Amino acid sequence: MSLDPRRVLIFREVARRGSISAAARALGWTQPAVSQHLARIERDVGGPLLLRGPGGATPTEAGVALLRRADVLAAELHAAEEELAALTQLRAGRVRLTAFPSAAATLVPEAIGALAVDHPEIEVGLDEAEPPEAMAAVAAGDSDLALVFGYDGPPEAMGLLTWQPLLDEPVHLVVPPGWRGPGRRGLAALADADWIGGCVRCRSHLVACCQAAGFSPTLRHTTDDYVVVQNLVARGLGVTVLPASALVAYRHPDVRVVDLPALGRRHIGLAHRHGAEAVPATAALIDRMREVVATAERR
Repeated sequence: MSLDPRRVLIFREVARRGSISAAARALGWTQPAVSQHLARIERDVGGPLLLRGPGGATPTEAGVALLRRADVLAAELHAAEEELAALTQLRAGRVRLTAFPSAAATLVPEAIGALAVDHPEIEVGLDEAEPPEAMAAVAAGDSDLALVFGYDGPPEAMGLLTWQPLLDEPVHLVVPPGWRGPGRRGLAALADADWIGGCVRCRSHLVACCQAAGFSPTLRHTTDDYVVVQNLVARGLGVTVLPASALVAYRHPDVRVVDLPALGRRHIGLAHRHGAEAVPATAALIDRMREVVATAERR
């Protein structure tokens, strides 16, 4: 036996209101339509559920048993409606965000803070990871949004993920204090320098820029930590390149930052599964990210 939940709820309406006509008015249906559904559910259960008489309709023993279950079903559906309403109206929800370090130190706190002011019931969970790991987490369903970057375009290996660009930023040359600058030779003036490389993607970009300038850089040190990088540079232990956001997150007072267009630009955006942008809580965080970027650009 398989019961149609809709017919169970129609039966409940008749049993609670005491007559088919009263239930029909409450449901906005005709009496014959309600009667047809009752007849069908009684055929499905193999016996009468209501005793009909001049005084109305009263449940049989089987009807009383079904009515108890129907009340539970109605309560669960109401709870589901309330829960879904809370999510769609941003009275509840959770977003899992994975971001690379310099963005986690700059863009993310402002965006999450703004969301907390507007919708304090939305919970945001933040993990820190480089772009490949962040996008893998989204693809695997372990994260909803990945804040990632690519050089001179979106990151590679996006796969089936959707890319939403947020901003692009310059990449700067960072040198010790007192260094005169590249002059007309540009990046080639640093062919004999010791270099400090960052993450794998950042090192690849650095090497490509140097090779375009006619040399292969000597990578004396490597570290993902932009604070460590600048401390090394400040002590004359090498030169490096850093994107603007890393220098916003932390700027050592003793380094010199040089604008060098040959170093290209870094593109920052959000990667997510198709359709995730329509989930209310996720969409709200995306909107706050865009607002933070727009405010920063106006500054």
